[in-house]
Amino acid sequence: MAYSSMSRRGFLGLAAGAGAGMALAACGSSGPSQGGGSGGEASYWFLTAPPAEQIRTNTVNRFNQANPDTQIKHNAFENDAYKTKIRTALGAGQAPTIIWGWGGGGLKSWVEAGQVDDLTDWFAQNAAVKDRLFPSSFGAATVNGKIYAMPCETVEPIVLFYDKRAFDRIGAEPPQSWGDIMDLVPKFNAKGIAPFSLAGQSRWTNMMWLEFLFDRIGGSEVFQAVFDGEKDAWSNPASLDALTKVQDLVKANGFVKGFSSVVADANADQALLTTGKAAMMVHGTWTYGSMEQEGGDFVSGGNLGYMNFPPVDGGKGDPTNTVGNPAQYLSISSKATAEQKETAKKFFSTAVLDDTEVGEWLNTGGVPIVKGSEGKIASAKDPEFLEFIYQTASNAKVFAQSWDQALSPTAAEALLDNIAKLFQLSISPQQYVDNMNQVIGK
Repeated sequence: MAYSSMSRRGFLGLAAGAGAGMALAACGSSGPSQGGGSGGEASYWFLTAPPAEQIRTNTVNRFNQANPDTQIKHNAFENDAYKTKIRTALGAGQAPTIIWGWGGGGLKSWVEAGQVDDLTDWFAQNAAVKDRLFPSSFGAATVNGKIYAMPCETVEPIVLFYDKRAFDRIGAEPPQSWGDIMDLVPKFNAKGIAPFSLAGQSRWTNMMWLEFLFDRIGGSEVFQAVFDGEKDAWSNPASLDALTKVQDLVKANGFVKGFSSVVADANADQALLTTGKAAMMVHGTWTYGSMEQEGGDFVSGGNLGYMNFPPVDGGKGDPTNTVGNPAQYLSISSKATAEQKETAKKFFSTAVLDDTEVGEWLNTGGVPIVKGSEGKIASAKDPEFLEFIYQTASNAKVFAQSWDQALSPTAAEALLDNIAKLFQLSISPQQYVDNMNQVIGK
């Protein structure tokens, strides 16, 4: 499943196979500060949210302790705030030395603006650094055949989580099709349990529903056409079908009341599931760690269930397909000093995904993108969940990158805005299609 052996699939492309490469994302804090730094002191911005934030912080601290003359100052921000801040900082030439990101369309825009360094030669000179990582993790780090980011962290497919207790209350089994999902909605509502938790105010959480519905109904080629910039690609009949189905779910009270005011950064959507107020939640596997830490005995007590998103009756998509983050990515600002860049590269080669960090990811429910990680699953904290992640990612015919990361920042913002309006029922499926066709390729 090496990226170089695949035909061009754009942002798509983790083929099946137990030995396949995989990679994941998560979300990592201190207060805000400007980028740069003096001399060889490098700066590093990343996302908040436990447990990933602490793991990132621990890695920086270990590096600083081992390298007293080449320090890294780190700062963390919530998801949406980070996206705005990093875009502004890059545009102003004030980006941190090390830029945490998702690869894909966002990275491509940075490359085109000359804001990040080409790391191709560095990886060629440091083959051992590249060779220990899953080959497929380099796909979203590559622009026009050159590598502009260091893949890091873990492999994170998006899955359907559920509360086993809720299903016991209504005497039902987890859904095996879209029809099952719609049949379960009134049954959970009758018991006073929200069928699905959703942090709608964060917008990207809504997007995960469409990512699966588009795939399950029309196959991966539907969004591939959007990614490739084909004119009116959103007008595919499968698109309208998916958009209509998600509004049917909203109208049937499939989501928790007031979902459009729930925020993901505060883990409020996860709390609704762990406290028994919602039966199911479509979300990334990165949420496992925070549910385990903050959800009382929900995870340790065996109440958490998980599965790949079910197929849609009559759909063309392969039910093994998944979507999410093939890896997280670290780029180096082109505006950094030579000393800062050297510090960043030393961090990449000696600290990122060292043995301690790999163990920390495994113990918080993540599968690191380091070759051989699968061999350590059996001795990790929750081997069953880790094996589920590994199998979901490695058996997927297509592992698609999250839409808002695959597209350019301009198109991604229009995407998230229109998805929010779609879920709020303030635009129709056809209006969504018309609006999004206007930003294809932008």
